[in-house]
Amino acid sequence: MPAELTHYITEFGYAAIFLLVFLQELGVPNPVTNEFVLLFSGYLAYCGVLRFWPVFLTAVSADCIGTALLYAVFYRFGPSIVRHRPRWLPISPEKLECVASRISQRQHWGVYLARLVPFLRGYASVAAGILPIPPRVFFPAVVFSAITWSGGYVVAGRLLGPYWEEAANRVGRVEVAILIAVLLFAATLIARALLRRHRPAV
Repeated sequence: MPAELTHYITEFGYAAIFLLVFLQELGVPNPVTNEFVLLFSGYLAYCGVLRFWPVFLTAVSADCIGTALLYAVFYRFGPSIVRHRPRWLPISPEKLECVASRISQRQHWGVYLARLVPFLRGYASVAAGILPIPPRVFFPAVVFSAITWSGGYVVAGRLLGPYWEEAANRVGRVEVAILIAVLLFAATLIARALLRRHRPAV
């Protein structure tokens, strides 16, 4: 993580965490991914620089609000935006169609699972708005996905606290990326198990 960004999060605390997570959920790219921001935020909670529960709630609320705003825009103006899509808008029709088909088949669980897939998370909000998935279906799924994803990374950063400096000095980004992949894999397995559990028998 760039030293400037580390200093920014440490200096401005919860406001910095909220802003970085919120902007990326809206599709605005950050210098580093939200996963690194959330892991580092959890580490700051371990160090006592920030408090754990405010960090957790800040991350989850930023995730929910950013996602909800993106969904609301496409729920209201989606067809028009897609039809007159500007070149700078990073929406691939193919990916959008893929995510939309997943969501439309499973509703709550479709939104939840799509929000746990890297690189498709933002598409889930856009696809849900265009379909349109009703707010009463979308918002509960988003809250649970934010707790699982953003909250999960904060918890992971907190648990990795004793090893953070050693990992940062000796290991580097490749191994941290592997750790993130393992966490995502575990979250996916849990989500699939829950989905099978609640799937109606044929």
